[in-house]
Amino acid sequence: MLEKIFSMPKPIIGMIHLKPLPGSPNYDPAVYDMKKIIEFAVEEAKILEEAGINGLQIENYWDEPFLKGEKIGYETCTSMTAAACAIAQNVNIPIGINVHMNGGKAAMAIACAAGARWVRVFEFVSAYISYTGLTEGVGGELARYRRMLDAKDVQMFCDVNVKHGSHYIVHDRTVGELAYDAQEQGADSIIITGFSTGVAPTREKVAKARKNIKIPVLLGSGINIQNAQELLAVSDGAIIGSAFKTDGDMKKKMSFQRARDFIKEVEKLR
Repeated sequence: MLEKIFSMPKPIIGMIHLKPLPGSPNYDPAVYDMKKIIEFAVEEAKILEEAGINGLQIENYWDEPFLKGEKIGYETCTSMTAAACAIAQNVNIPIGINVHMNGGKAAMAIACAAGARWVRVFEFVSAYISYTGLTEGVGGELARYRRMLDAKDVQMFCDVNVKHGSHYIVHDRTVGELAYDAQEQGADSIIITGFSTGVAPTREKVAKARKNIKIPVLLGSGINIQNAQELLAVSDGAIIGSAFKTDGDMKKKMSFQRARDFIKEVEKLR
């Protein structure tokens, strides 16, 4: 499934973290209006493409504190669509959409409008406690929404035991069992993370997640040039944010050299 999108093994997806969007508490048009937000995002996208990154995931990362999926506003969807369309028009690598928090249907709508190839879903099946409280699986609604939009080419990349939350409510289910549940309910790929941004999952956790499933497993946090060989050896690709920023700091600008050095390391595994 991944090779249909990326045409290569072990694709590396870079994150485009959009500046605070209209409607979010930190939106400041005097600093970054929509024109500047889009210009900044396109600039970062071009840097990642030039460095050899294979795809881009566009997120409203700085819209904190986040809303639950069903409460995400029209202003967020339209702003993200405008940014995603601009990025897609300026790069030749595929894009995907992630809308915080667990905004699967919003992401699917944006993906259809912008020609994105996948959406990321933090909780596809089951439930956990996230920043926004009880966050329940949206797989049933999302699968039906994709069918209604005739968006069968938009893949669903689904987290299992995702970062930034408590999974005690399902502590009697192993990560392998949760991954199997997601596969059986229609996930196209599984994403495995550590417990927060910049923290990698263990090799053991990744191995357990993929043991009894047939769909691809992607790494979703904390992957860097130091652990790439170890973790990519047991996975099918990675989604990377902070490792490509200057000094590895999420708040700083994109670094061409860090991204390029990482890709050179990955090429040894392909």
